[in-house]
Amino acid sequence: MQQHSLSFLPDLGDIETILVLKQLARSHKALAELKGVAQGMPNQNILINTLSLQEAKDSSEIENIITTQDDLYRSDYQSQQFHSLAAKEVHHYANALREGYERVQLTRLLTSNDIQTIQGNIENNNAGFRKSLGTVLKDQNGQVIYTPPQHPDDVVKLMDNLSTFINDDELCDWDALTKMAVIHHQFESIHPFYDGNGRTGRVINILYLVQQELLDTPILYLSRYINQHKQQYYQLLQTVRDTGDWEDWLMFILVGIEQTAKQTTQLVLAIKALMLSYKQALRQEAPKIYSQDLINNLFRHPYTKIDFVVTELQVTRQTASRYLDAIVELKLLSKFKLGKDNYYLNNQLFELFSKVSQ
Repeated sequence: MQQHSLSFLPDLGDIETILVLKQLARSHKALAELKGVAQGMPNQNILINTLSLQEAKDSSEIENIITTQDDLYRSDYQSQQFHSLAAKEVHHYANALREGYERVQLTRLLTSNDIQTIQGNIENNNAGFRKSLGTVLKDQNGQVIYTPPQHPDDVVKLMDNLSTFINDDELCDWDALTKMAVIHHQFESIHPFYDGNGRTGRVINILYLVQQELLDTPILYLSRYINQHKQQYYQLLQTVRDTGDWEDWLMFILVGIEQTAKQTTQLVLAIKALMLSYKQALRQEAPKIYSQDLINNLFRHPYTKIDFVVTELQVTRQTASRYLDAIVELKLLSKFKLGKDNYYLNNQLFELFSKVSQ
């Protein structure tokens, strides 16, 4: 198949049809509701920790990297202890998302260098942009359907152009969500890395929403929507390359944003309500051990450990063990021994995430 030539952005013409403009209003409304609900959380780091892992899990599943909720939450990125190779890869993705988020918060930029850092963190290497020829994209039958730009200089030029497009709001008057959909398509079509392009592209989606202040925290569940419509996703990516018709692709992404924003809003509300019920139970039944920091720990780590409580509450191991065992007595946690470690499962929070996955 002949190599497809990519336009430099924003030279695509008028792509915001009436259908797209109507959907943009609905997508923005759903995002604004999610942003408002997340702002009502007592500690948004809880959402970043737990929901970034969910996003990482779903995004990795698109690349056939499958892990269970159990393996995911029993693993610990800080100590580099992982219950499976897939869980390790998912944690690398979540860490790349969190570090990218911190960078965007600091600079309000998402540069070509930032994107290389994100991909390097996902893949745990420093390979950088492709420098050798021969990369092609194939369908399920092994047939080549798309040949991305081959020469390393073309990859660099297109990525520099994409970086400028991401960070310069004066280049065109498209809505930010339209731009996000175009950015994602352009990145996937440049396919600048040897591996990790899909996952890196989905991190860029979330970080762009944060950069544009449409979200304060990287918590949108867009990868789950893509995973549920994987065949359509890949088909529409290719249709734009073949025909230059953007409407169906834009609608796919915009509807995905609306649906996943609504789903994530309901999840955040459920987490918030569950935190309140734990808070009330501890205050009433175990006031001597109650603290907001302890509540935060139980919701930052669906599987918590004595070590986590020691570090985050600055208490001794004996005190941390006493706290957790007291909460088990209240049936707010379940205690499991795995190897040398005791794990304390927040059953109700874990069930929330399991329902979302289904």
